Amino acid sequence: MIESAFAIPTYLLVALMIVNILLAAILIFIERKDAQATWAWLLILFFIPLGGFIIYIFLGQTLTRRKMFEWEGIKKVGLEHFIEEQKRDLLDTSFRFYSPTVDKNRELIYMHLMSNDALLTKENRVDIFSDGKEKFAQLLKDIKQAETFIHIQYYIFRYDEIGKTIVDALTEKARQGVKVRLLYDDLGSRSLRKKYLKAFREAGGEIGIFFPSRFTIVNLRLNFRNHRKLVNIDGKCGYVGGFNVGDEYLGKSKKFGYWRDTHLRIVGPAVQAIQTRFILDWNQASKQYHISYHDRYFPEVQPAGDTPVQIVSSGPDSEFEQIKNGYLKMIMDARKSILIQTPYFIPDQTLLDALRVAAQTGIEVKLMIPNKPDHMFVYWATTSHIGEMLRAGATVYQYENGFIHNKVLIVDETVCSVGTANIDQRSFKLNFEVNAFIYDSQIAGQLIADFENDVKHSTQITPEMYENRPISVRFKESISRLLSPIL
Repeated sequence: MIESAFAIPTYLLVALMIVNILLAAILIFIERKDAQATWAWLLILFFIPLGGFIIYIFLGQTLTRRKMFEWEGIKKVGLEHFIEEQKRDLLDTSFRFYSPTVDKNRELIYMHLMSNDALLTKENRVDIFSDGKEKFAQLLKDIKQAETFIHIQYYIFRYDEIGKTIVDALTEKARQGVKVRLLYDDLGSRSLRKKYLKAFREAGGEIGIFFPSRFTIVNLRLNFRNHRKLVNIDGKCGYVGGFNVGDEYLGKSKKFGYWRDTHLRIVGPAVQAIQTRFILDWNQASKQYHISYHDRYFPEVQPAGDTPVQIVSSGPDSEFEQIKNGYLKMIMDARKSILIQTPYFIPDQTLLDALRVAAQTGIEVKLMIPNKPDHMFVYWATTSHIGEMLRAGATVYQYENGFIHNKVLIVDETVCSVGTANIDQRSFKLNFEVNAFIYDSQIAGQLIADFENDVKHSTQITPEMYENRPISVRFKESISRLLSPIL
């Protein structure tokens, strides 16, 4: 009786060990994850045999690098000709671009052209929004003035006060005959029920859902989410940045308080790049309402300013980590200063080494992170990297006036990046992201002024403060750091 009582658990244990070994073999020999991620998953499988297997099913799968985003109309846009022309000009060192900042950043611009077909556009006007109320007020104004189409895409779209206001505005425009398309991520917008959009659909509005779940409760593609936030109205103005749609982004959350973020409104030829990105995402998510090329989606663009912009996207479907590589190139080219604002600071080793080398060579490196978590493990992984930056000579601030969600990098007061990509493995390897790389000292100056204003609402973390943190915090940081490659 005693032997039979223990026979079943023994067989289960053996089966579990076999499954773990097979899964480990898949991790090491088949999926060929990077070494850090592989060790993190092996650690989970070793310490949580059954639970680790379940976690891997949801979070550990890789995405086949097939052609996810295809659109037959992309050739009609005429990008290929302009991209090849820009490549030739960038390689011709005797050719002088219209801007000294653009000339200085030839290599960065060329890299984005090569890896992402990111055309450099000039004659843009860029407006910066650092406050949610101002951003949504302008967005609603633009929506109400739309005449032809509205393409709107967010990772998180809540049906709360601001969400309902936007849906009502979109519904009214659809009733007026404007072509309105709303694209959102299934996981990020999981609280957005289809019944909330019934009137919108009845008015003629179309909906696209990125990687929808095949099951009612769970989504097996938890890792691969469309984190982009894009808007294109009439082909005349576009939006890109960190704000999602929800009342918390207006500072109405008791947990987070004031929400500090950065979003851009762009008028000019860069809007066509935003349009192309939206259509690629839309056609992947919405097979029912496929967008074919039409001139009305790419109207002739009038010069609106003199700001050079590249719209750069990245995702797990690509072999290149385009936005991360853009960050890395900017840091490596820095000669005076590097300013970073990010809610999550979990750099891979290459990015961390580049920042440390920059700080150790006398370049001013300033980093700003939140003082509170929206994801606990990610927060402790962030603080675990702060010590290395402090020891290298960087200045680190914790933002105290609510929650900072900025994804901003400014180098040498001339070139900057604003968008959806955080400085973490998820944004670099797993999420679909989009950033605007801007080559303009005036825009960089505005972002620097915002940074300096945020410093007034921040606490500087000194090396002494960091070294005196409690043992409990050190323990949380150590565990989170080990898991950081898969967070």
